[in-house]
Amino acid sequence: MQLYESATLTKQHVKANIKANQKVPDGMLKKCPKCGEIFPSTEFDKYFSCPGCNYGFRIGSWQRVAWAVDEFYEEDGSRELITSDPLHFPNYVKKIQRLQKTTKVNEAVLTGKAKIKDQIFECGIMDPQFIMGSLGTITGEKITRLFERATKDKLPVVLWTASGGARMQEGIMSLMQMAKISQAVAQHASKGLLYIVILTDPTTGGVTASFAMQGDIILAEPHTLVGFAGRRVIEQTIHERIPDTLQDAENVLKHGFIDLIVSRSEEKSLLYKLLKYGR
Repeated sequence: MQLYESATLTKQHVKANIKANQKVPDGMLKKCPKCGEIFPSTEFDKYFSCPGCNYGFRIGSWQRVAWAVDEFYEEDGSRELITSDPLHFPNYVKKIQRLQKTTKVNEAVLTGKAKIKDQIFECGIMDPQFIMGSLGTITGEKITRLFERATKDKLPVVLWTASGGARMQEGIMSLMQMAKISQAVAQHASKGLLYIVILTDPTTGGVTASFAMQGDIILAEPHTLVGFAGRRVIEQTIHERIPDTLQDAENVLKHGFIDLIVSRSEEKSLLYKLLKYGR
């Protein structure tokens, strides 16, 4: 009898939970992937940061423009650059076209000229919502042109990085972008011009191995994943478990690869000071 009653209660609880879940709208609650705190979506401010640990959730390029700068002018002709399909990767072109509609950018980086108060600079914002900000040929071309314009106009560069690394759908062509961008960065640096990087979650792979770590000043948002290879690859290579915080920006800071951890709410004011006094 007791077993029957327990089974009946269990079924009732399951039905009650299903009904309760049906009444909760999708996206009403958010869970921070870093500290695990669960909070109502209404607690999100314009920075999309966790109220508990200040982790910056992954956002699109245009969402960042809304609070990171005062004015932004997209690069002329950048939308005319068309991603090729050198490997004839299945459904690759269709995926690119779909993402262009949903993200409102033509590639994994948004580039243009920006302004904070009286400081004008060339600006690049990588988009983790566009194939995880992967470095394809057009992404590389847009960033290269950004540095070339900055060198020509004698302007500083501010670049927000967010990437899973080189784009596998374009093979070696994507890897070549690392060298191409690095050369443009070197030419910019040879003129004594300032280059500021803000690492956002995640910044990994070939982007970390090249221009993300070539800035004169390297900032990072709290709890950003910064590294080259992923956890699984590292552990399979060294046959050891790595610490959970090994690739956290805070740990990278301790080892001297980052200059400062800065929350999103403080980024604009800090950038203004660095641009004003760093020239």
